[in-house]
Amino acid sequence: MKVVALILIFSLSLSAEYKVGIFLGKEKAAQHKAQMDYPFGVGFDSKGNMYIVEYDGSCLNVLDASGKFTRLGGNGTRDYAVDNGPVKEALFNGLHNVIIDDQDNVYITDTFNHLLRKYDPVSQTISNYVGSKKGFKGDGGPALQTAWNNLYSAAWNKGKSKIYIADLKNNRVRCLDVASGIINTVAGNGKKGIPKDGADALKSPLMNPRAVGVDSKGNVYIADRAGHALRKLTPDGRIYTVVNKKGKKGRALGNGVDAQLVGPKYVAVDADDRVWVADDENHRICLYDPQTRQLTSVIGKDSKLSNWKLKRPHGVTIHTDGSIYVVDSGNDRVLKLNKLP
Repeated sequence: MKVVALILIFSLSLSAEYKVGIFLGKEKAAQHKAQMDYPFGVGFDSKGNMYIVEYDGSCLNVLDASGKFTRLGGNGTRDYAVDNGPVKEALFNGLHNVIIDDQDNVYITDTFNHLLRKYDPVSQTISNYVGSKKGFKGDGGPALQTAWNNLYSAAWNKGKSKIYIADLKNNRVRCLDVASGIINTVAGNGKKGIPKDGADALKSPLMNPRAVGVDSKGNVYIADRAGHALRKLTPDGRIYTVVNKKGKKGRALGNGVDAQLVGPKYVAVDADDRVWVADDENHRICLYDPQTRQLTSVIGKDSKLSNWKLKRPHGVTIHTDGSIYVVDSGNDRVLKLNKLP
């Protein structure tokens, strides 16, 4: 009982370190107003523009540094249109997340079109960057000749020389070497199952990898959706379960391997190599600390900030200034968490 109490106190004190506000949404209290239909992911460029993708709305939007919200592409229908053409004529099918390179090009995962697409804000054009069709093929070859089965989320490594991509229904995590343009699988053997700790990641099953995040040491964290778990792929190609080793649904916090998630949808790694998890079906944002190996709830259910009623959050973005942006999808808004001094 003492251990449980200490874990709860730790969780509540951690959550209390943040001030929360509605950054973007339709509510009166929102800092910036916008009508969105199930937003899923956001990303920031070097000029302070925030790009937002809507899942149900099937749109790519931007909130520029002056506070103006603009729809760049998509018309609310799920379809596909435009490769190497105007973004305003583009159509999408299941947008999930946003990553941005050092030249401010914007990459979006167009899940059910099985593509990673690239938006050039200078020419205002969009093109296919990774993928060609549904299936599985292309490892060891060019990115545009690969096939995927629900390309969900993508993440940079520290130097932005690689993009890691969750290939959900192929039960694989794959990696693009940006310089060569070559794709290879780094985790998953295509089968569905719970991997054994310390096993060769390429010979191990996965449980629908939904999202990835990379720390400063090159560890890749995987939100394994159907396994309700957080897994870690180490640079030597081994895989470990760090949250919810048994893989059962639940809300338990504390020691990572015994803690629980339900359908985690996104991961993001902060400057201290802590892993933020969108615990979608538990309606909370959790934080896994590799140093303490503890899982805590920061906002939403089971946290000190439980008065913020999250509804199926799908995105977490760490800004370079240290602030945290939470995409509260079911409430059609983006929250901003600032750490208190």
